[in-house]
Amino acid sequence: MNKILKQSLNFLLFSNIFIALCAVSQALVSYWLLEIEPNPYVLAILFFSTILTYNFSILLSKPQNPEKSPFLRVRWIFSHFRLMLSLLIISALSLLALAFFLSFSSLILMLILGVISIAYSLPIWGAKGNKYGIRNIPGLKIFIIGMVWAGSTVLLPIFEIESPDISTISNQETLILLLNRFLFIVAITIPFDIRDLFQDKQNELKTIPVIIGEKKSLGLCQFFLVSHLFLLYAFIGELDANFWALALSIFISGWLIFRSKWKKNEYYYFLLLDGTMILQLFMLELFNIAT
Repeated sequence: MNKILKQSLNFLLFSNIFIALCAVSQALVSYWLLEIEPNPYVLAILFFSTILTYNFSILLSKPQNPEKSPFLRVRWIFSHFRLMLSLLIISALSLLALAFFLSFSSLILMLILGVISIAYSLPIWGAKGNKYGIRNIPGLKIFIIGMVWAGSTVLLPIFEIESPDISTISNQETLILLLNRFLFIVAITIPFDIRDLFQDKQNELKTIPVIIGEKKSLGLCQFFLVSHLFLLYAFIGELDANFWALALSIFISGWLIFRSKWKKNEYYYFLLLDGTMILQLFMLELFNIAT
C-alpha cells in the first residue's frame, strides 16, 4: 500500500498536476475575496496552462544524465518522458479549445504571461557555447514567477467578469490584490532557491539566496508574508472570517518556510510548501462554515 501511495504521490506532484491544482485554488481565492462566481473556463485554462508551461520548461531544460540527478523529481520526470509529453500535448489541445471562451483582452494577457514563462527557460543570447537567458539576470527569477502567478490568478478572473450585477472592481482593489498575491508566491518560492543554493552557484545562476545568502533570504520570506498580511487587511477592510482564515494560513506558511531550513525532502517542498496555496482555499471554506 505504501508503494502504491508513493507512486500516486509522485505522479501527482512530479507530473505538475498538483501545482496546476494550486493555480486553480489561488484563482478560487481571488473569486472568493472579490465575491464573484467562479468562471469554470478560467479555472480550466489555468489548470491546463500551468501543466503546459511547467512541463515544457522542464523538458526544455533536460540535464545530460537525468537518471543520475540527485533530485527524485528530475529522475522521475525523465523516466516518464512519454507521459510528460502526452500531458503537454493534451494540455495544449485543451487550451486551443478553451481559448474560444476567453475575451480578447484575456487572450492577450495569457499570451504575454505564456511567452514570459517559456522565455524564462530559453537560452537567448551568448557566444562561444555559453548561452544565457532571462533566468541568468541576477535576482530576476523569483520576481518573474511571482508576476506570472499574480497575473494569471488575479487579473484573468477580473478580466473575465461577465455578470452585469457585479460592480466594477477599482484599479486600487486590483493593484492591492495583485501585489498581495505576488508577495505570497514569492515568499513560498524563495525556499526552493535556498534548497538549490549550491547547484545554482555552480551554474552561475544569481538567485536571491545566492546574492544575499540563506539566512537573509529566510528573513525576506517572513517580511513578504507580513507585508502580505497587511495588504490583505487593506483589501478586506475588517477582521472578518476571511481575514482570520488567510492569516492562519500565512502563519502556517511562515512556519513551514522556517522549517525548510532543516527539511530537505522533496515532498516537503512540492507537497507542503506548494500546498499552502491550496491551504488558503481550505481555510476560507473551513472558517466560513464555522461562522
